[in-house]
Amino acid sequence: MTIETPRAAPTIEQVAAVAGVSRSTVSRVVNGSTAVSPAALAAVRDAIAALNYVPNRAARSLASRATMAIALVVPEDTTRFFGDPFFASIVSGINARLSRSDYVLNLIIASDHPRDKTTAYMRSGAVDGAIVVSHHTSDTFIERIAQAVPVVYGGRPVREREGDYYVDVDNVAGGRAATQYLLDKGHRRIATVAGPFSMPAGIDRLAGFRAALAAAGLEPVGVEDGDFTVAGGAAAMQRLLDAVGADGFDALFVASDLMARGVLATLGRVGARVPDDVAVIGFDDSPVAVTGSPLLTTVRQPSHDQGEQMADVLLALLAGGTPPHVTMLPTALIVRDSA
Repeated sequence: MTIETPRAAPTIEQVAAVAGVSRSTVSRVVNGSTAVSPAALAAVRDAIAALNYVPNRAARSLASRATMAIALVVPEDTTRFFGDPFFASIVSGINARLSRSDYVLNLIIASDHPRDKTTAYMRSGAVDGAIVVSHHTSDTFIERIAQAVPVVYGGRPVREREGDYYVDVDNVAGGRAATQYLLDKGHRRIATVAGPFSMPAGIDRLAGFRAALAAAGLEPVGVEDGDFTVAGGAAAMQRLLDAVGADGFDALFVASDLMARGVLATLGRVGARVPDDVAVIGFDDSPVAVTGSPLLTTVRQPSHDQGEQMADVLLALLAGGTPPHVTMLPTALIVRDSA
């Protein structure tokens, strides 16, 4: 009877030797870093396949004290998180990038009550880094998290500091483009349902709206803020109607598609026709924009791409790289039936 001695598992050093690269280059490829040349990437992948190399995640974690986990921190309640298509798109993008690495994603929905618990968990060494989206001026606990682990923000941080890393969409340009479109269509009595004044996205979209009007020598006929929800948009629209009346405006820029649906519902209840009596433009180009009637003219923001880019920046930081501190993604106006 012949007894075969089990073959030793191939090592990362053997992969490096076959690929003709350094051990650190193999490590970067295994961890999903983009700081590798295409030629080296191909050589390492070929060597991994030839040797049937399987990375020893447990050993790497013990040696480096890395958890191989990244947290997505969302300072919102569960209703808002699961009800807004924006978050689904962001998570999809983050997951798409992490699927090409050895990291796993932990989702933390940090509503009002468990924020101390969230902070303690993040500072305990349970994760290697964090991505934070949908943060408000009141979310000071994020700063304590950033003292413990590398953080990449989705959108401009509320209190931006030197050294922060964030991936944003050009909300100012988006708000300006939407308003300019309304101006070019001949509208002059333009109001807005803005996003929350506690969030940079709401502030920046309102700034773009005001800038376009100012360039045309106009002032907004009304400004009401909502909370990026259908109910918030409906309530803000009612306040605007109470303030200036249904004849006080001929166009509306609404800072999210969800709020725009609430606006449309309120306008419908008072008999205002869209776009005949009032034009409406949303923001996001989410699935909500093409659900119901009329189809929404809106500003497209690349949420999936934003998620991928945030994960990419954080992975680069964790690999010891030097990614850009600020990544700005473009928006685009999508014209449909509502304006």
